[in-house]
Amino acid sequence: MIGTRTSSRNAARRKTGRTHGTSQSGSPRTNRLRRGRLGWLGWLILASSVLVLGLLGWAVLSRQLAPASNTSLTRFDAIIVLGAPADTDGNPSPTQLARVTEAVHEYERGVAPRLIVSGAADGSRPVEAMVMARTAEAQGIPASAIYEEVKAKDTIENGCYSVRIMESHGWHSAEVVSSASHLPRAGIIFSELPLEWRTHAAPPLEPVSTRHSIRVAALETLKTLRYLVWARQMEQCEP
Repeated sequence: MIGTRTSSRNAARRKTGRTHGTSQSGSPRTNRLRRGRLGWLGWLILASSVLVLGLLGWAVLSRQLAPASNTSLTRFDAIIVLGAPADTDGNPSPTQLARVTEAVHEYERGVAPRLIVSGAADGSRPVEAMVMARTAEAQGIPASAIYEEVKAKDTIENGCYSVRIMESHGWHSAEVVSSASHLPRAGIIFSELPLEWRTHAAPPLEPVSTRHSIRVAALETLKTLRYLVWARQMEQCEP
């Protein structure tokens, strides 16, 4: 009798152990389904990561290979100054002031006999072109040599609307002045326009921190990617 009871208890323990093992780890089919779901999720994450890295790589490479000119001209019909937001008081921001100042220097060097300042209002801020025109006049450029383009809200429209002004006066060539970080994207955009052009970088008027430079470069890379993927097809502007 003792032996029979011992065998019964051992059998019960083995059965309970099998039951607990199944409840904790699940059935083999359930485990396979879980592994399958994790596998698909892993592949999805991997594919998404590769796609994002590929797109960013495309933008970086495009910026590296962006044209800086399509002509050997050293004298132009106009200098196009690409806009940047003014401050809320209507004064030029450091970026805007640097671009206008360099354009004035280029005018004084005889690169072109006139400036086209381009840029609309940024939200509630003043119209960029008007602030830049006022700044250029304060630096000695006669008002008769400054043309204001006040509608452009991005670089595509900067180029498009400036070319419209030029064509209305029979001008065909321009030097494009902007910040160095902006010029690769500007070069890609201006390469689509019916114009002889070259880009020219406006150096900052004050030291720029490494953190700021990295942030600006990252933002310009994202803007370049947006142009390549979406804006080039969707934001058409005929000069």
